[in-house]
Amino acid sequence: MSNPWLMLAALFGFLGVALGAFGAHALRARLSPDMLRVWETAVNYQFWHALALLGVGLLVLRTQSAWLTAAGSLFALGLLLFSGSLYALALSGIRPLGAITPVGGVLLLGGWLCLLAASARLSG
Repeated sequence: MSNPWLMLAALFGFLGVALGAFGAHALRARLSPDMLRVWETAVNYQFWHALALLGVGLLVLRTQSAWLTAAGSLFALGLLLFSGSLYALALSGIRPLGAITPVGGVLLLGGWLCLLAASARLSG
């Protein structure tokens, strides 16, 4: 059976490398320094949460848990909203897109709390 969290971790990691390289090479001359920092923030969070998804995927190999499913779901959706809105903001300059970013951030925080709950159950 395929492991969706490992697959998403690999996809987000791959895209993180590609988007990081795109920002460093193709966008450096096109974006303002502020918007380039926004892009870099999106890539940074994408990488860290790709690793979080990798951890969830590895834990799921050990045990099935509703907390792990919730953590993976929140990480994936949070990444799409958080990093996705920052990528869109950097490329478009449309500032209201930044209003989506905190929603993604809250979802990422929820993912970490669910991972905490899952790990407490695994070790308890």
